[in-house]
Parts: sequence; structure tokens; C-alpha cells
Amino acid sequence: MSPKFIVPLALALLTNSALAERVGCVTTEWKLIGANHKVCVESFGDPKVAGVTCHVSQARTGGVSGSFGLAEDPSQFSLACRQTGPITLPDKLPKEASVFSEDTSVFFKATRVTRLWDEANRTLVYLAISRKLIDGAPANSISTVPIMPWGAR
Repeated sequence: MSPKFIVPLALALLTNSALAERVGCVTTEWKLIGANHKVCVESFGDPKVAGVTCHVSQARTGGVSGSFGLAEDPSQFSLACRQTGPITLPDKLPKEASVFSEDTSVFFKATRVTRLWDEANRTLVYLAISRKLIDGAPANSISTVPIMPWGAR
């Protein structure tokens, strides 16, 4: 892969991750040495569709390797997206677009959230997938947001 391709890809991934805000973490297993195993929740808004907020929970590996950022987090996550304000669709909404990406290991493993537009049902579909295949299929989670009036409109 050429450096001309790697640098923009890395910047795009960092940009999407920077939009996420940590909501909090819950310890799932206490570790004597190093960080505890935990599940963390982050929130992010759809960068192209105002009025939609998604929350993704992800397992985080602790221990010594987790403390140094060298652990490979498991492909365990959940996704929930909701309307949190008036939804304004752009004039040209693509059928598919990446809205979030976060690395889950130092070895090119990531969780990605893609927005799909179900025009027939006027519904935004958010699909989270892991780039690591498990038994031939990636881990995935789905959430939908129907386009509806907001407030007293």
C-alpha cells in the first residue's frame, strides 16, 4: 500500500474517532496487575445528518497489555442510534456512508459504523461491524432511525 493512500486513510479514521465522546466505562473483571477489563460507551453524532446520535459499547481488554494499548480488544460491541433532535437530511444522501471508525487493536482491527439509507421506508439504518472475521463472518450490530417529525411540528 502506498504512503499516499495510508496517510489519508489514517487521518479519516482519526477524524471519525475524534468525533466520539466517552460516556463512561464499567469494570467487568478486576485485574491485579494492569488495567481492569471493562465495557466502555461512546456517543457520536452522524456527521451528515443532524438530529441523530449513536451510542456504541465496546469491550476493552485490561491487564498489562491493555494498560500499554497493545491488547487486542474482543469483537464484542452493541449499537443504538436515536433521533435526538429535528432530523435534516442533506439534498443528496448516499445509499451508504461510513460515519464512525475506531481501532480496537494495533493490528488493523477496527469497529466501523456505516449509515445505510432505506429510502422506501424513510429510515436511516446504522450497521456496526468488526473488520476482524470470526468463523467466516464479522461481528455486527444494527440500529434504525425512522425519519419522523420532532416536537410540536
